Parts: sequence; C-alpha cells; structure tokens
Amino acid sequence: MTAREPRVVVDDVRIRHEGAPAATPDGVSFEVRPGEVVLLLGPSGSGKSTLALALDGLIPHAVPAELSGRILVGGASTRDRSVAELSVDVGMVFQDPDAQIVTGTLLDEVCFGPENLRVPVDEVLSRAERALRRVGLWERRGDNPDRLSGGGRQRLAIACALALESPTIVLDEPTANLDPVGIEEVYATLREVVAAGDRSIVLVEHNLDAAATLVDRVVVLDRAGRLAMSGTRDDILRDRAEELLALGVWLPHAALAALRLRAVGVELTPLPLTPSELTTGLDAIDSLPAPEPPPTGESHAGIPIVSVTGLTITRGRPAAAILSDVTLEIHRGEFVALVGTNGAGKTTLLQAIAGVRRPPKGAISTAGLDPATADVRTLATTVGFVFQNPEHQFIRHTVAEELAHGLELQRLPADEVAHRVDGMLARFGLTAHRDLHPFLLSGGQKRRLSVGTALIAGAPVLALDEPTFGQDRERAAELLDLLSQLNAEGTTVLVVSHDMQLVADHASRIAVLRDGRLLAIDDASTILAGGLLDGAGLRTSPLAQATRALTRHPEWRRVTRLRDVPGGVA
Repeated sequence: MTAREPRVVVDDVRIRHEGAPAATPDGVSFEVRPGEVVLLLGPSGSGKSTLALALDGLIPHAVPAELSGRILVGGASTRDRSVAELSVDVGMVFQDPDAQIVTGTLLDEVCFGPENLRVPVDEVLSRAERALRRVGLWERRGDNPDRLSGGGRQRLAIACALALESPTIVLDEPTANLDPVGIEEVYATLREVVAAGDRSIVLVEHNLDAAATLVDRVVVLDRAGRLAMSGTRDDILRDRAEELLALGVWLPHAALAALRLRAVGVELTPLPLTPSELTTGLDAIDSLPAPEPPPTGESHAGIPIVSVTGLTITRGRPAAAILSDVTLEIHRGEFVALVGTNGAGKTTLLQAIAGVRRPPKGAISTAGLDPATADVRTLATTVGFVFQNPEHQFIRHTVAEELAHGLELQRLPADEVAHRVDGMLARFGLTAHRDLHPFLLSGGQKRRLSVGTALIAGAPVLALDEPTFGQDRERAAELLDLLSQLNAEGTTVLVVSHDMQLVADHASRIAVLRDGRLLAIDDASTILAGGLLDGAGLRTSPLAQATRALTRHPEWRRVTRLRDVPGGVA
C-alpha cells in the first residue's frame, strides 16, 4: 500500500444486529487516509459504535450481526482476516473500558497486546512504558486496574491501543468517563500521536469542545444510520452547523453560543469552535446585546431531604480512604451537582446516599431513611439511582420488562404498569425497541433506558451518575429538560458529572470534592465565579472560559450558562 492509498475503505456498508429491526449504519461509505483524523458524528443509535466495531473485525467475526458492503483495512477485506490479524493494523478503544481489561496490573495490561503479537520482550516493555507515561499512569504500573477510577481505566485502555502501534486507532467515546483535565490530557496525547508520524485516527465522540481542533474530516450519520454529510472539519462543523443542530448532534459550546447570538443578528464569522475563538469573535464586535440576568438563587430552607454527617468510607487492605469526614445537607427541590477529578469520591458519595454502597450506620439520612439499614424495596421507591455504566443495572430480558420491574415490585395494577411503561418508552424514543434485550441497545439507548428505570417509580430523590454520557444532543436536552421539570415540581436531583457546561446550565448548587474530602458546597454561581475549581484540579465551563477572557465587554464576564446568552434555542 502506498502512502497515498487509504488505510481504511468503507464501501456501502450496512450492518444489522441480530434481532434489530433495521440496519444501522445503512449504506455508508468513506475513506481514512494516512495521518488523517476522521470524526464520526450522528445521533445515538445511528450506528457509530457499530461501525467502529466493524473496522477492527469484531463485526462480523465476534459480534452477531449481518454485514453487507465492503470494509478494507490495509487493502484487504475484514471478512478475510481474523480479529487478531486485524489488530496489527487497527487498535481499538471501546466505549466501556471494562470490556477490554483482562489482566491483574496496569503494566501487564499494556504489555498484553504486543506480547500476543510476538513482539520482542525489550520492545514490549519499552512500548508499555511510553504508552503509560503518555496517559499519566506509569507511576501506578503495579496497581490492579480495579483500583483505578472509571476515567483511569479509560486512560489505561488508550495506553493499550498506543502500545500496539497500529497505523490506525479507532476510539469510541474515549473521554466519556474523564474529568476536564483528563480530557485535555487525552487530546494532548492524541495530538502527539498524530504529530509524531502518519498514524490515522477514527474518532467517535460527543464531546467536541476538545476534539474539534484535532479533527481533519467529519462523517455524519443521520438517525436512520444513513450518510448525511461528509467533508472537512470547517465544511461541516462551521459551515453546516445549523444542519447538525437539526440532526440533534452535539456541537462545541462556543458554536452553540454563537448560533444563539446569530438569532438576534450578531454574526460571528467564522463560526467559533473553541472558547478562545469565541472570545476573539465577541471582542471584535463593538456592541453586544445585554446578557440575560443571572439566576437569583432559590432558598431551600427547612428539614434537609439528604443529610450526610462525618461520612468516611474505606476500601481494601490496608484500608485506603475513598471519602473522609464528609458532611453536607441537601434540601428538597435542589438540583445539586457533585464535581471533582477522577477518583475524588463523587460516585462513592452518590452511591452511599442512594444505598447502592452501604454507608456506616447513622452517617446518612435520605428522605428519612438510613441507607445502611433500609430494605432494598423501600429504598427503590425513595431514591432512583442511575449507574455510570447502565449495563450494571439491567436484570430483565426486554426493554419493557426492565422498565416494569420496579413498578411490579411495588405491586401496582398491571394496567397502571403498562401505562407508565408505554409513556416512558415514548418519552425516551425506545418504543420500537420495547421487545429487544437491553444489552442489544446502542450505548446512548442503554443510558436512556437506565434513566427511565430510575424515573418511572416517581421517587422523591433522583441520583444520577453521568446521566448524559453517550447521548446525542437532542436526547440529552430532552433528559435534562425532564430533570429540570421534575426538579421544578419538587423532586430533588443529585448528579455526578464531568460536563461542567451541564453543571453550569442546570445545577442550583455545586459540591466540590477532591481526594475524598468535601472542599465546598455552595450556589452554582458562586462556585463557578471563584477559583475553587482550579484548586480542585477542574476547569470551569467552556462558555465561562470564553467570557472571562473578554476585554471589551466586562458585563459578559459573568455569563456561564448558555441560556444567559441572548438569542434562540441553540
């Protein structure tokens, strides 16, 4: 294969999973050339992850699915080569890092791939060290992967792909479990990889704030899995942004802010894709419309619905503290975001409040219950919990049965159960999949189902761990609007999220954790305006990054939420 020939050719590819009603993707064609970074965009369920699995041969060799059309890697059909043979040409980072971790230490994990390719021992160790250093895990090389946070395991999976030194790397949502600093580190690593040679990257990603500047070309699928558009990054992300918005896919938050302003006659050209581009564009305009007034904040006085007192949780032997002496109160009707770097203790705190991880007796009261002693059925009707990995909570054989499970435990009448299930299926766009096994849904569809199972019981407290992970923009907006509506009606919402723009746009208060300790809990505007996030190893929202750097429009420096930007609904 010459340098000018494509490394990957996707020719009229259709893939239909076993039991699925239609093919997604459906008739898609594109090429990936040496040194190119190609972004696959599309609504959840359009077939992006399926296509990623086909590029390394898992479809059709390992995953039960019908493939038509051609996929050529290195000039040869993926049908004619085994997954092991294809791994020489294509390295894969899955959406769920746990799906590819198989050994007992980080070093062994990164060595595993090159060892299976019979790479000499010295070269295996050299590759492993380079890869682990690139993702910031070399100092933990002797640890068991189980001791890593979700984001840490994602970085480990990326290191494994780097160690294979395949000419093409396919990454499926590689930053989904990472904090903002971790996302920056991953994309800095990917930029180094691209700059160091002619390695190609195929990227499936919803979070475009960091990815946009890395990408060369964009391939967009519509909701039915058909090819909607293909072109350079600027052709698609800048010039056809409104079409992307209509498809329901994510755009960089700088672009979303600019599209809102476009609706009131403020034109930023070219359309900004990064906070710095948005800052430059806004400062180039003599007069900007006044931003929307900041939130006034609501008083939530009274008896707390969640009370945490001196909570300490340890793990392992010798015991290592995950949470240390955490004390906080959350009142009925609040929308509270728990933020912090990977491993800060956010998920552990959320799980303890919900009783998913049993806390010490007397340390927590949730809606009058002690999660340490309450029975599971009572807890389920009091606090709805959504796991970071939706597959961890699926126990039934169809989507409809999964939604019905909690209602059946409450012994509700069959017609009431059916009515609620039908409504939830329609609300989350899952009606056509009601009889499908939950594990056969796309990543975004699994997330919607997991949220639906928590919402359907009508619990007064909802606890959600990364609720928008894997969602396209349209579905994420629907979910957040639903959570905001429930919150306005009195439901208390607790969210763990690395998406600082989501936090800025929706949270009434923010709790900041670092190294298992609560640094602060305060009104969202106060936390976002101060320097506490930097001290916690975090970043403020992309919009706030842009507005704080303004020199000509000081009244805009307090803008942190998209809805504070005058204009339309972008």
